[in-house]
Amino acid sequence: MSPRSGRISWDNLPMNKKNATINITKSAATQIEEIINRENSAANGIRVGVRGGGCSGLTYNIDLEKEEQEGDRVFDGPLGIKLYVDKKSYLFLVGTVLDWSGGLNGKGFEFSNPNATATCGCGESFAA
Repeated sequence: MSPRSGRISWDNLPMNKKNATINITKSAATQIEEIINRENSAANGIRVGVRGGGCSGLTYNIDLEKEEQEGDRVFDGPLGIKLYVDKKSYLFLVGTVLDWSGGLNGKGFEFSNPNATATCGCGESFAA
C-alpha cells in the first residue's frame, strides 16, 4: 500500500505478494464439496471476492463457480476444490486462509486475512 495514497493497487503490491496464494483448509473444502453435491451444481469450486460494504468498509463474497473468468487468479485446494479470485479482490485477499468452523458455536466460513487492519464482530467485514 502506498503511504501517500493509502490505497492498494497492483502496481504497488510487493512482488512476493503478487505470487502469493490464498489457501483453503481441508474442512472448508469438505464443506464446499458438500454444498456442491447438495445443490447438484456443476461447480468445481468457489469464487471469493471483496465488495464495498459492511460495518468495517469491505465485505467478503462467496459463490459457487465452475469456470475461470478473464483475469482470475485460480488456486487449487484440497479435494480438487478450486478457488477463483478476481484481480481486484486478490489485492485484499493475498495470504488469506479460508476455513470452516462448524458445530454448536461454529460461525461457518471464516477468513484469516493478514491484510485486514480491522474487522467487525461478526467477522464478515473488514478494513484494509
